[in-house]
Amino acid sequence: MKLSTELEKAILQIARDAGDAIMKVYAQDFAVEFKGDNSPLTAADTAAHHIIEQGLNVLTPGMPVLSEESADIDWQTRKIWPRYWLVDPLDGTREFVKKNGEFTVNIALIEDGRATFGVIYAPALKLLWWGDDVQGAFSQRDGVTKKIAVDKTSRSSLRVAASRSHLDETTAAALARMGEVEPLSMGSSLKFCRIAEGTLDVYPRFAPTSEWDTAAGQAILEAAGGVVLNLDGSPFRYNTKESLLNPHFIALANSDLPWRSWLHD
Repeated sequence: MKLSTELEKAILQIARDAGDAIMKVYAQDFAVEFKGDNSPLTAADTAAHHIIEQGLNVLTPGMPVLSEESADIDWQTRKIWPRYWLVDPLDGTREFVKKNGEFTVNIALIEDGRATFGVIYAPALKLLWWGDDVQGAFSQRDGVTKKIAVDKTSRSSLRVAASRSHLDETTAAALARMGEVEPLSMGSSLKFCRIAEGTLDVYPRFAPTSEWDTAAGQAILEAAGGVVLNLDGSPFRYNTKESLLNPHFIALANSDLPWRSWLHD
């Protein structure tokens, strides 16, 4: 489904409006609850969810919206959707609670399992990214919009999205196999955006994520010329099973990198 320019602009505005609601909570003292999976929940998550859900329902009546905050839609219903909106109203709630600014609003369009359009807004940083599989990927800073693309330049050290101090064993082993690396730690879906705009090369993910965590980032990254792959090399897809948990994956600026050799001895 090709989105009109007017519809894309309206969705970007919904992301900004959700970001404004998030920042109102961010500026205050706020309570933190914990959901059944021990993930945090704040008033900002809920406020952003309602703004996005209501906005999308107005713009695209009848198209389903699957949000982290309304994810209890059964598989029998979901599996027949040809297209739907996949939303994380506040990606990086832990970063939000820490008040480090590294949290985002994620909105993606899923068509036949593919993330074909995505918007990511980082309200504390006032940075916006979006992209689709027709027009490419874009960023907006200080009101200035520019087209972005991955950097496939060969370099002596890979710029990798990974924490310097909190590495799981699998990621640490993969980094060791990469050779010389520059590990860069950041929260939420910002990692996809940084690869899309050419400031990161690789994001290996061997820890749990959910489908709403990755869809918008994948759409933007692939619009910018990158790729997100399952560890067997197959395309990364959505709404293919009952569980909304993702398999492990690797996001790359350049799929020609020897990424398979990083996974195993």
